[in-house]
Amino acid sequence: MNRAERQAAIQRLIHEQPISTQSELVEALRAEGYEVVQTTVSRDIHELGLTKVRHESGKLVYAFAEDAAAYREELADALARWALTLEASGNLVVVTTPYGYAQALAQALDVAHHPHVAGTIAGENTVLVVSREPATGAQLAQELQAAQRRAA
Repeated sequence: MNRAERQAAIQRLIHEQPISTQSELVEALRAEGYEVVQTTVSRDIHELGLTKVRHESGKLVYAFAEDAAAYREELADALARWALTLEASGNLVVVTTPYGYAQALAQALDVAHHPHVAGTIAGENTVLVVSREPATGAQLAQELQAAQRRAA
């Protein structure tokens, strides 16, 4: 088995079943007759540009970047529906939502894998978004507002 065959098998497996961890991927490949180690699979994941997205089951699974683009569109829709205000401070963005919608918006932010979002914390009606350096909170807030306007 060469690298191209192994990566083709990974692509097929990712499209056929939800795979959450490198260990699960190693086991799926072994079940198909590929003898691989986790470090090889880790390198393949990087080379294939796999990312993690939220599966309908609720767990994070591997997906391809083009599949993740759909989640970015969903983020824009979520921002248009639920973000009432966005306020930047340092490397943070505070987003207010109607009561009960902060968790849904935080999940949309997490699943979208926005390159400038390091993480989120949600309450009842407030989401704290932490920007990934070197982006500032102000830059991230502008990007989120632009996505919100596009979807509105």
